[in-house]
Amino acid sequence: MVAATAVALLATTVSPAQASEVGDVQRAMVELATMPNVVGALGGAYVDGRPVGLGSAGSRLLGGKGGVIPTDARFRIGSQTKTMVATVVLQLVEEHRLSLDGKLADLLPETTGVVARADDITVQQLIQHTSGIPDWFYRAGTEVPLFDVFDFTTRYRPIDVVKLTTGLPRTGEPGEKFTYSNTGYTLLGMIIEKVTGHALSTELDRRLFRPLGMTRTYHVTAPPEGIDGPHGHGYYPDATGTLRDVDRFNASWGNGAGGVVSTTKDMAAFQRAFWQNKLLPPALQVIITKGPTPGAARAADQCGDDIKMFGGSAPGYTVLTFGTTDGRKQFILSVTHSAPTDDAVITAMFKAGQSVLCPAGS
Repeated sequence: MVAATAVALLATTVSPAQASEVGDVQRAMVELATMPNVVGALGGAYVDGRPVGLGSAGSRLLGGKGGVIPTDARFRIGSQTKTMVATVVLQLVEEHRLSLDGKLADLLPETTGVVARADDITVQQLIQHTSGIPDWFYRAGTEVPLFDVFDFTTRYRPIDVVKLTTGLPRTGEPGEKFTYSNTGYTLLGMIIEKVTGHALSTELDRRLFRPLGMTRTYHVTAPPEGIDGPHGHGYYPDATGTLRDVDRFNASWGNGAGGVVSTTKDMAAFQRAFWQNKLLPPALQVIITKGPTPGAARAADQCGDDIKMFGGSAPGYTVLTFGTTDGRKQFILSVTHSAPTDDAVITAMFKAGQSVLCPAGS
């Protein structure tokens, strides 16, 4: 029924000119689903806010079980949450409730003695991953999580997550260099809550989700809350090598670093508004889009369009969002897998993005 509805929607809202601007989404999903360790693949392409291609391949559950992932299914967007959090922080800067030069220790006194150099670290450095604060997700130089991937029930406060990094080697001096840090965005989420007096989830909903019509998007912080509706499940090996379902990923780890659940349609709406400067003035948006950024990378040069890519991943899933910087075209791709994310899957997802948004050059 979902697939039939999607086809009907495309037939009534998409012009031939729009559809011809992108490649075959379903074919790209089928190719992805043939990759080793890929359980399911879901993708959606949009032009000027309208769907021009939806696709799904593989299965909801391991071993071909559970049926196909619905094309309107929700999925975790992982670290793409960071762009949303950075946007809210910069909106607070625009409102003069926060300063880019504001010091971490002043904004969050509880970090004194917990985060080294808290007196010197600025809001801008947290946004741009130049604070030097070690990451709480992976042990430095490895892909071994610092936390128990299979603890689906313990609720951690953001400050408890930050404390995991106390005493770990810093990655550089404040402002010295780009080093990806989930910890920095956990702290930004805490700053938003301190400045506004509201939960981060409330501010994301009030400032982004509701104004942009992202009606099927929400921010999860309390375990063991899962994903609403039929969706793809990811898997991860335990210490014995046995694959275990990690669909109930402990959301209390995410906070400002992750935790948002969305759809291809809603993600396209956010990207469109972001790149069309509807969320931030250019002078503040540049904090995210230029120099060290929270996950953005140049995706293609051969298309004739300036395309950027944002990524997000955690045990069991990877999500990439491609979009033109004029906000006209987006392609959102979610893959669930049964092994730690490897370069081959990322490369295949990247090629899928190029084949959809750059059909002439792929």
